[in-house]
Amino acid sequence: MKTNKFLLGGIAAAVTFFFLGWLIYGILLMDYMQNHYDQSLMKAEEDMIWWAMIVSNLASGFLLAFIICWANIKSLSDAALKGGIVGLLIALAINLSYFSMSDMILSFTPVIVDTFVSGFLWAVSGAVIFWVSGMGKKKE
Repeated sequence: MKTNKFLLGGIAAAVTFFFLGWLIYGILLMDYMQNHYDQSLMKAEEDMIWWAMIVSNLASGFLLAFIICWANIKSLSDAALKGGIVGLLIALAINLSYFSMSDMILSFTPVIVDTFVSGFLWAVSGAVIFWVSGMGKKKE
């Protein structure tokens, strides 16, 4: 695994997770999330701990970059597919865990919605890793 591809891909994926997550969860699905999750557990935007959100996105980006680089993926579509599968499995595990042990998620439907949205986020991020790190380019 090339270190520069891993670092570049991880950072690019973290930026993708942050901005695409903000667009999808913070704007497009904001009302849906407010109606299907216990809002008493959520921090107000002004109380959010931004460094923790940034580190969380970096951890997700580097995890996916590690998987994409390690798997020696050779196409953009395969990177998106593998990223999407990883995202689906991680989201399903976390969502079902929260659903089974807490009252944070108010019904089962948001488990499915968030799992597929997360799969999409991870698929796009996988494609971004492949694209920005030049993994598809032939070696000279």
